[in-house]
Amino acid sequence: MISSIFGKTKPINFIILLGFIFLVYWCVQFYLLENEFSRDTILLKSVVLSILLFSVFVIDFIVKRNKITGPNTFSILFYALLLIVFPETLGDNNVILCAFFLLLATRRLLSIKSLKDIKSKIFDATLWILISSLFYDWAIIYLILVFAAIYIYDPKNIRNWMVVMAATFCYFIILLGVLILIDKTSFLNSHYSFTIAYDRFYWPNWGSSIRLLLYIILNGILALWAFLKLGKAGAGKITVIRIIALSFILGLIVNILVVSDSSYALMITFFPSVIFITNYIETIKKSNILEAVLMISIFLPLVLFISRLALK
Repeated sequence: MISSIFGKTKPINFIILLGFIFLVYWCVQFYLLENEFSRDTILLKSVVLSILLFSVFVIDFIVKRNKITGPNTFSILFYALLLIVFPETLGDNNVILCAFFLLLATRRLLSIKSLKDIKSKIFDATLWILISSLFYDWAIIYLILVFAAIYIYDPKNIRNWMVVMAATFCYFIILLGVLILIDKTSFLNSHYSFTIAYDRFYWPNWGSSIRLLLYIILNGILALWAFLKLGKAGAGKITVIRIIALSFILGLIVNILVVSDSSYALMITFFPSVIFITNYIETIKKSNILEAVLMISIFLPLVLFISRLALK
């Protein structure tokens, strides 16, 4: 039954998942995190929630446009499930916004494989990554993903490499101009400090550490499986998987560098994760096994989330 619903791309699937994310988001804010809200805070949270919900459509667009998975909505289903496995991410506005702009950058990078308008795609991707660094300074290391895409698709054209420098120059000139207008020029030095405070490495509790470890192990296994299995599908598919795998690794690095008692950046790894999971799910041919796997995948995160709300 679950596979028959999410195994297709129907508007009702988006309604179900968007409604689910909406409820989970406010449950986390009011019950799990026990935040106190003013009118302005509610407005800010509503804007952030809107961006989170729009991210679902961006993920679906990237997946369908680049044919990373089959014609289904498993990817956004698992994205919603990861949000309740790691609900702490919903309490961090910065990670939601950072993840959104990284998604936009990924969309442009993956489209380079068409070998059309390469320079404009590189420029756009670089700008989106730099904008994401406004929320986490270490997100700027995602520029490595841009260089990797250039190296994979069109490394001999020196102008492609120079586009990254041009986009970076444009970004900082525009940012500096805006900061001068609002008299906040100190932002550049204070925000882009790239400090590593080892004493601030923070694990909320043993439960979250175990979840994170299992999450990393699971994605490592699924990524390895994807390379072994999808390598037979052709160079195009495996190249996309390589870029996505690099994105996951960079996300983990950023998460380690910025993690503290007030930030939880794991959401930026959710998109690569759902790609790995969905590609594995699609290989399960027996319907009864597929249903069992999907039921367990939905049941366990829900139980975990509800138990956390009950014990709070």
